[in-house]
Amino acid sequence: MSATGGDAAVLLVRARDGHRGSLGRLISRVERGGDAAAEVAVLVGPDEGDAHVVGVTGAPGAGKSSLTGHLLASLQAEGRRPAVLAIDPSSPITGGAMLGDRVRMDGVASGAFVRSMATRGHQGGLAVAVPPTLRLLAHAGHDPLIVETTGVGQVEVDIAGAADTTVLVVAPGWGDAVQANKAGLLELADVLVVNKADRPGARDARRDLELMLDLGHISGLEARSGRRPEIVMAISTTGEGAGEVVRAIDAHHAAIAASGELAARRAARRRGEVTALVERGLRARAVEVLAAGPGRALLDAVDAGAMSPAQAAAAVLREVRGGA
Repeated sequence: MSATGGDAAVLLVRARDGHRGSLGRLISRVERGGDAAAEVAVLVGPDEGDAHVVGVTGAPGAGKSSLTGHLLASLQAEGRRPAVLAIDPSSPITGGAMLGDRVRMDGVASGAFVRSMATRGHQGGLAVAVPPTLRLLAHAGHDPLIVETTGVGQVEVDIAGAADTTVLVVAPGWGDAVQANKAGLLELADVLVVNKADRPGARDARRDLELMLDLGHISGLEARSGRRPEIVMAISTTGEGAGEVVRAIDAHHAAIAASGELAARRAARRRGEVTALVERGLRARAVEVLAAGPGRALLDAVDAGAMSPAQAAAAVLREVRGGA
């Protein structure tokens, strides 16, 4: 074992003993990728364990982070050891991210492990490093694992593939439920939370959700799991309803575990991760090809109108396949 690998093994032992700094350093290695991330992956192993992965999603401003903070507090009060990955969007200009959701959570559930992670341009609202980080958190003894996503609207679909249970948070004034269904948000949800339930319009929001669920046989909402998502009213400023949300999450987990759906979802998740990693590798290889002399010549030909983009792409793909 290399010196780095030995150091990682020590960090992993300390992380399992509850040392937050060691766990944070390991996650940083996973985020950076390369050999250091590979060594962590070998130490953790491919087994994701039994930790329940919960996705929390919804439009910006719905109160996801504040609600997640109260979920953490409720879980800690039950003697459980939750952890959160708060995913923030990276700037398309600078590549940076605010990584500020943990501020809201720490003010409610101090002592819980909360890690912010940037999407680094990954579409769908999730960072590429999320799956191996979840395995690391489970290996360190955290359960459940909450992934709180960016809230980027219609492309917020990766969360359904990354989580065992998906929680959709909406708020009064969130808009027409039909539009939300068209955006693909409702069909992802296993638990629905109407947040800011003390505000005018909260009952209207719940009524709209109930209506869309009643029409599920027409709209296709039942296709994901065949069961009706539970709707919970909550107030993230006070924590009211957080316990009910936890109970709804646990009930969904128990139901899909008993039916065998949990195992099927996790198998699909592992296959999806393989596909994502292959796509990432092919994209990186294509960038290398385009940066080389022949690749630049192809781009010049496209610019000059001597070759179509489709022809150039086909040539790049032939080169990628030949160099694989």
